[in-house]
Amino acid sequence: MSDTELSSIKQQLQEAYTTKLFFTDLNGRLKNLSVNPDDIESIIENGVGIDGSSIAGIATVDNSDRILKPVVESFRLIDFGDRKVGFFVGRIFNQDGSRSEVDPRYPLERAVEKAETAHQMKFMMGPEHEFFLLNGDEMNGESHTDKLDYFGSGANDIGDVVRQEIVNVLKKCGIKYEKTHHEVTSSQHEINLEPGDPLTIADRCILFEFVTKEIAAQYNLHATFMSKPFTGYNRNAFHVHLSFTDMEGKNLCYDESAEHHLSPMLMNFIGGVIKHARESSIIMAATFNSYKAYVLDKEAPVVRGWGLRNRSSMIRIPHALSPAATRMELRSPDATGNVYLQFATLIFMGLAGIEVKADAGQADVGSTYKKEMQQPKVLDRRFLPHDFFPALMDAENSSFMQEILGTELFANYMKIKISEWEDHRTTITDLEHRKYLHI
Repeated sequence: MSDTELSSIKQQLQEAYTTKLFFTDLNGRLKNLSVNPDDIESIIENGVGIDGSSIAGIATVDNSDRILKPVVESFRLIDFGDRKVGFFVGRIFNQDGSRSEVDPRYPLERAVEKAETAHQMKFMMGPEHEFFLLNGDEMNGESHTDKLDYFGSGANDIGDVVRQEIVNVLKKCGIKYEKTHHEVTSSQHEINLEPGDPLTIADRCILFEFVTKEIAAQYNLHATFMSKPFTGYNRNAFHVHLSFTDMEGKNLCYDESAEHHLSPMLMNFIGGVIKHARESSIIMAATFNSYKAYVLDKEAPVVRGWGLRNRSSMIRIPHALSPAATRMELRSPDATGNVYLQFATLIFMGLAGIEVKADAGQADVGSTYKKEMQQPKVLDRRFLPHDFFPALMDAENSSFMQEILGTELFANYMKIKISEWEDHRTTITDLEHRKYLHI
């Protein structure tokens, strides 16, 4: 960091009401602490101490001290109108100054480094942010804020106001949006921001969630990224658009002489993602609620495969206006997962496919929801896992997932998820009362 950059940050922080360092636990839940902006130079260099044992998956109580250091490039001054917030993403280090291997950001750093050093590739990623705006809160019950549908609009549409306020706040801290609109389900919204490199975009996702929830609260609403809040309706997805270039910026996904103009390298990348889709599902769809979205005709993919402009496919090749815009879109993730682990896993799966020249198979033809094989068995590897438990089983048996995420991080993550499953498995629900209490 140059003296000029440091001076600029110090000057902007003088306007801030508070200065915060953000990071995530392994689940992907946001964590933050406020620091004294007068000490920012020392904090950037030396970090600030945290208790890692109180954060899911980071440390044990007998070895809990960790160091959180700001990522200087992630700095934004967020202007909420009534106050400004100095925002940094933090990286976690061990007591001896070494990088913490269970920091969720670390696998993504390794994935980006491997792509550049081993494959001379750079990635561009652009997620689609979907969320619900609801009245009330998660403790006292919630209700819809509208009855609109896809691209719906109406007088006094509070959702449209909130979406615009979100992108206005983002614009003031240097983030450009592409489009916003109402999604398919009542009270559901989508905001798309411009793409960028994986680490920048993953850090920006943290910022986006923070800003979205803060703006919603200003309007006495609750913004939720929960995958499937309502039975029988579409979920909140987290579609991820991905392309890659050589080190000079030439798009490597496009090949004029190839079928559909899709390069062999892109098809091998897709083949790797399809190959490892089941064992990685617990990262992409990270809660037991996530799997209630994998149902027919609700736009969540159920079959492992790819298709051209096919919104029922797990991987979709969107229409590209130019060769440089050629890309793939992974449609299986949702925003309840950890964005750093999701991005890292996606890159590692694709790189593995390139290394072994994995076969992506034939493109899906027609809707995958209407195939003759649509009555899957309890275990049918043509499909993504349709429940949390088989997803856990596939992950548990995966040496690949241990290798890409690191043994310690993977073990900690699985411990958290198995505990989550046990909590779900042993909790009695209203559905069980309705079905069985009369017996």
